[in-house]
Amino acid sequence: MESLEDYRALIMTWVMTYGLKIVGAIVVFIIGLYVIGWITKIITSGMRKRHFDVSLQSFLGSMIGVGLKVLLLVTVAGMLGIQTTSFVAVIGAMGLAVGLALQGSLANFAGGVLILVFKPFKVGDLIESQGQTGVVHEVQIFNTILLTPENKTVILANGAVSNSTIINYSKQGTLRVDITMAVAPDNDYQKVRKVAEDLMLSHPLVLKDPAPTVNIQKIGDGMVTLAIRPFALATNYWDVYFGLHEQLKAAFEKNSIAAPVPARVIINK
Repeated sequence: MESLEDYRALIMTWVMTYGLKIVGAIVVFIIGLYVIGWITKIITSGMRKRHFDVSLQSFLGSMIGVGLKVLLLVTVAGMLGIQTTSFVAVIGAMGLAVGLALQGSLANFAGGVLILVFKPFKVGDLIESQGQTGVVHEVQIFNTILLTPENKTVILANGAVSNSTIINYSKQGTLRVDITMAVAPDNDYQKVRKVAEDLMLSHPLVLKDPAPTVNIQKIGDGMVTLAIRPFALATNYWDVYFGLHEQLKAAFEKNSIAAPVPARVIINK
């Protein structure tokens, strides 16, 4: 009987010592999982309302959920009396090792997050970055994919893109088309100007506001160089650029506007 009483006392002592800890740890674990799910849902909903990229929503939601669950497990282990100092040190060392091994990829990931959050450009924009110019075909977590006018696919690392100068030609919706043409110096400049302006104003892809302009850029070398500046939608840039070159040449010829004659000066010694 004394032995039975001893066992009973031992069990009661264990229950009083550890049972409450176990029950408390289980309660904290269950409530913690509920709170983590609630926090993750709020964050995901906030990203959705701010129109974050779908892939970024999923990735960040999963990453936040995993991080909070690891923190919850460490907390529960501490409540059960398990020494978590070494466990946390191991996790920190693993994180440091992975970070050093993947520092380039992590930089690209961070750059991708910045691009997707702050949106300096979006799919369909014409941009210039890292010496490359093209239409943004896709923005991924680690890379940005451009399609150049030559139909080449260019893959840019997001880390480099986010830390470099980005020229977004589509941000304002319109672009100025810079055309330079030369005529002979004995032409009537006002006539040349009117022919060029009338042609641009009649062009279906040239914007009326801002109005196109024609100005003298340079006089010399046996010619008058004109700066012809129409505006167009970013999507119509190349159609206006190449189309106007052909149409201006035809209009000048039709209106008897002479082209410059190349001259060569030969000095005999």
